Amino acid sequence: MASHHDHAHDDHDHAHDHAGHDHGHAHHAHSHGHSHGHAGHHHGPVDTGDWRYGVGLIVNLAFVACEFGAGIVSGSTALMADAGHNLSDVLGLAMAGGAAVLARRAAGKQLTYGFGKATVLAALANALLLIFACGAIAFEAVQRLTDPAPVQSVMIMIVAGIGFVINLGTALLFMRDQHSDLNAKGAYLHMMSDAAVSVGVVLSGGIIMVTGWSILDPLVSILIVAVILIGTWGLLKDSVNLALDAAPPSVDVAAVKTAFLALPGVSAVHDLHVWGLSTTETALTAHLVHDREDGAALLAEAQTLARSRFAIGHTTLQLESGVLPDCPNC
Repeated sequence: MASHHDHAHDDHDHAHDHAGHDHGHAHHAHSHGHSHGHAGHHHGPVDTGDWRYGVGLIVNLAFVACEFGAGIVSGSTALMADAGHNLSDVLGLAMAGGAAVLARRAAGKQLTYGFGKATVLAALANALLLIFACGAIAFEAVQRLTDPAPVQSVMIMIVAGIGFVINLGTALLFMRDQHSDLNAKGAYLHMMSDAAVSVGVVLSGGIIMVTGWSILDPLVSILIVAVILIGTWGLLKDSVNLALDAAPPSVDVAAVKTAFLALPGVSAVHDLHVWGLSTTETALTAHLVHDREDGAALLAEAQTLARSRFAIGHTTLQLESGVLPDCPNC
């Protein structure tokens, strides 16, 4: 992605030089300093620190070990499945936290955009891991349907109740950032889905205690798997789109083009690209055809517009006094 845009701009820059047009292009128009401000504006893990991931990891890892042991002792597939699901979330938290740390590292000679994309890859891996965990739970539950075994309902209820408190508490750490950071959304969805699993396990344990219907244990597992899969679909779709350099869901590209065209003196906008540098930062490149004398003022207006109205922090704009010969179809 990066190389594609770089080559494209190099080509345009050369054409720009030869054509002798207004020279306020890519490098002069780079808005480097805004990307971090943008992340800060969105309160993503980039600026709030990574302690939440650490706390979630330690608490949940300890609980997974206890819950799996309790599942074996009580004979409950729901508890063992919940432990497996929790383990997938611990791994997911580790990936999300690691990606948040990577996103704060400075760019290098080859990785000119830095490691921000690691947050996108972590969100994608998170979604895939959750789907895999659902498959494992469903497989175990279906086996138990054909051969329901007696379970210790009181132990199930106590352990699942503790799990609910832990999962809900961890989820609340990420609730504030879930709409602005796909990485935090992955962590939030994981912990909330675990809390839902725990509630289901508590309820099934209570009903089994009263009625003795052991078959409820695997039935509840299958039902919760369906709920989790529905919730994971959005995360998977958004993270795949960001991995493919699609514009983030929050940015209406057509509206961005219309806004640029509305700037005084701008007659055409072409080669407009918008993509996510990370789960919190957005970049934009565009060529603006204009007839103004004050190119520097136009650049400032366009960058301010992108940042304030669309929360796009990293803009690269090329100004042209006419459509260049290297872009006949623009």
